[in-house]
Amino acid sequence: MRQPILIAALAGIVLAGCTPLRSHQGYIVDADLVNAIQPGIDNRESVLATLGHPTFAAQFNQGDWYYLSRDSRNLSFNLPKVKDQLTMQISFDAKGTVTAIRRSGADQVASITPMKKSTPTLGRKRSFFSDLFGNIGAVGTAGMGGGGTGGGRDTP
Repeated sequence: MRQPILIAALAGIVLAGCTPLRSHQGYIVDADLVNAIQPGIDNRESVLATLGHPTFAAQFNQGDWYYLSRDSRNLSFNLPKVKDQLTMQISFDAKGTVTAIRRSGADQVASITPMKKSTPTLGRKRSFFSDLFGNIGAVGTAGMGGGGTGGGRDTP
């Protein structure tokens, strides 16, 4: 009688480790508050009072504000996958009045795949030891700016 209960408990523990983990990062979007912002009417202070501080502000173009929100999911030890993303850009004119509100979603998420474990470069390939010992004997050689008679003065 104990064996089926033990097997069921063990199966429950194993299956609990396989449930997807959901996470939220960034701004918590309230659709009513977002829709309350009107271009030409609101300014920086009213946006700050309505939506709070932006996720980050641009350094150029009168300092556009960006609000980012991302929902992701991952299964056990896999990398998280983006399920939903909202990027909201609020643009201001020179007086601080809202001029435009742009929204974009998960279609703007870039997925990149790095090449191997090293970055390909132009030039010759050198080993660790040639990098380590390659400059031995190169100090003070002709044409390298070193060497000479020393003393720092020209003598006639």
